[in-house]
Amino acid sequence: MSVSTAPTRSRHRWFPLPHRLVRSLAGQLFVVQVVIVAAVVAGGAVLAYLFTAERTEDAARREVTSVAHAVADSPTVRSAVGGPDPTAVLQPYVEQVRQDAGVSFITVMDTDGVRWTHPLPEQIGKQYLGHIDWALAGQTRSETYTGTLGPSVRVVTPVWDDRHRVVALVSVGLTLESISAQLSGPLLALVGVAAGALALGGLGTYLANSRLRRHTHGMGPDELSHLYEYHQATLHSVREGLILLDRAHRVVLCNDAARELLGLAGELDGRPVDGLGLPEALVAAVLGEVPARDEVHLTAERVVVLNTSTIGTGLGRVVTLRDHTELQSLSGELDSVRGFTEALGAQAHEAANRLHTVVSLIELGRHEQAVEFATAELALAQQLTDRVVAAVSEPVLAALLLGKAAQAAERGVELTLTEDSRIDDGVLPPGLAPRDLITVLGNLIDNAVDAAIAGAAHSPVAPEVTVTARIEDPRRGDGGGAGAGVVGGVGGAGEAGRGDARDGACLLLRVADTGAGIDPSAVEDVFRRGWSTKQDGRGHGLGLALVAQAARRNGGTVKVGRERGAVLTVRLPLAGRVRECEGATT
Repeated sequence: MSVSTAPTRSRHRWFPLPHRLVRSLAGQLFVVQVVIVAAVVAGGAVLAYLFTAERTEDAARREVTSVAHAVADSPTVRSAVGGPDPTAVLQPYVEQVRQDAGVSFITVMDTDGVRWTHPLPEQIGKQYLGHIDWALAGQTRSETYTGTLGPSVRVVTPVWDDRHRVVALVSVGLTLESISAQLSGPLLALVGVAAGALALGGLGTYLANSRLRRHTHGMGPDELSHLYEYHQATLHSVREGLILLDRAHRVVLCNDAARELLGLAGELDGRPVDGLGLPEALVAAVLGEVPARDEVHLTAERVVVLNTSTIGTGLGRVVTLRDHTELQSLSGELDSVRGFTEALGAQAHEAANRLHTVVSLIELGRHEQAVEFATAELALAQQLTDRVVAAVSEPVLAALLLGKAAQAAERGVELTLTEDSRIDDGVLPPGLAPRDLITVLGNLIDNAVDAAIAGAAHSPVAPEVTVTARIEDPRRGDGGGAGAGVVGGVGGAGEAGRGDARDGACLLLRVADTGAGIDPSAVEDVFRRGWSTKQDGRGHGLGLALVAQAARRNGGTVKVGRERGAVLTVRLPLAGRVRECEGATT
């Protein structure tokens, strides 16, 4: 059984290989390259043969011409031509010369073409086969003619007497067979060189295509084309942003999700990553030697989570991006809700204490004092609520202000709403997302509360945060307000639309605190990711960066000013297109 099955395994193992080799891209290239090498070598061999044959025939003509002139000019020939028996003298002489010169024949004839000499004695006395007219006219010419010895290259030249008359003719020739014999040696060498070149070329082609076959995994052109199409379709359909960089950090591939997340447009292939107009912190993380792991970065309009990894041994880099904008907004809302919950818990605790106080006063029979205490507490608790509800009818902003006021009170900070604040319900357009309002105003108040508490530690002034929320319309001239000099500002996307919307109304949100303010030298860095004045290491420096991003996303602006402490003013256009509110001073 083992003997009978061995050939079967051998056939299955080896016979399909040539077919797959030819079918694969490497195999097809191998066949094409072998054919090209063979054609080049064969063509070179043919050209070399023709060149060598032509050179050999020219050399043969020159050789027989020299021998013919030497014989015709010989004194022995001249004297024998006029003698009674030219054959007896000339035949042994010219045969000796023929053997010494290595030619095929030397024929001496009279002017009628009758031979006096010939390598074949039986041809002596017979008519010469060939043309002699030009020799009789005194010229020496060569031709290829078929004579008694076969095809030959021959020359005929005249023999002159002392009075310069043609008295005889001499013909010297080399047969084509002898010329071919002279070519056999170079031709064999040429064939050997051609065969060696073909073998060497075939071996080099095989080695190169073996390597190509390993890299292409033996796949054919159609398979590689389909694989590329699948690769492109897959990379462009994934929801995560994907960027592939080469060794020089140039873009090799950027899928649709990455273009959308980073706001990129146009042709990106071959462009360096630091020339795409991305934020400096994001570019630094992409180009950093240490791979990034779930780093949060801000672009012009989005919050993205960045991961990087190296391809192979330094072949390039893979950059993946996840959209964290919605999650960040939800996280901010969750923080607000958590704050509201904590504030409500604190209020419930305080209400219980006050209720116990009222009950105790009643039990002690001090009814009037109990009524006065309860009335005062109710008035104090209702005062801010009534003020906020009366001034800000927009439910999202009103709820946010009430919750932040409770949080601030819990932390010992008084949050007040300025007298000129007013926002009616339904004024804000649908395009102005509530999440963006929570992001802007919530982060501004949180930072202001922190700054006020920090400032109270170094100043006797009670910590306070003042909030202004109103609609500004420069056409009505209501863009004023308590103003401080502008220390610096960050313009949003609305700067692009400044030319056609100078008279648009906008939502103004201003938050001032009693803290130490913002150093003028740090104004340019305030809205960058990672900037923070907190020294406890818990801040991520995203709050003001998110504010600037939300304002920019809605076509607004953010400016930094100073009164007692820091003043941050955000203006958001009410129109559903990019514009910047003008006509109001901060």
